[in-house]
Amino acid sequence: MKASPQLRRAWRPGLAPSQQRGVLLLEALIAILIFSLGILGVVGLQAASIKQATAAEDRAKAASLANDLISRMWASNHTTLSTNFGATGDGFTRWMETVEGSQLPGVKDSDTLKPTISFTDGPTSATGIALSTQAKIIIKWQAPNESTAHQYTAIAVIK
Repeated sequence: MKASPQLRRAWRPGLAPSQQRGVLLLEALIAILIFSLGILGVVGLQAASIKQATAAEDRAKAASLANDLISRMWASNHTTLSTNFGATGDGFTRWMETVEGSQLPGVKDSDTLKPTISFTDGPTSATGIALSTQAKIIIKWQAPNESTAHQYTAIAVIK
């Protein structure tokens, strides 16, 4: 007795061709889904790295601005330091023009984010003149998409 052709086909491993329809399409769709999730993850990482790079750039700008002001203070007359670089002083006004031109976010638009400088006199000489002055510079900024402000503080002793 010969085996019927149907028995020979059923003996093969796996499913019959009529039962496998659409499996390749399903595998392709699952592969596309996995690939899409991977691409979304890479895009998310790229967005986070851009945000961190922007924050680092803002911190570097603030540090550069503070160092610029300290350099101006060192080059100025020590006896008129607190007058010249106080909130209404000529040196502070010129430096604020540099700050506003630096494109540090939020500094130009908000009074609460304006830089501040405070002075503390150090030891005095026999004539009562301060031998050194400590300057504390606080620079604040706020990125457009953030709710809290950032702050950079620099302290320098000017002799």
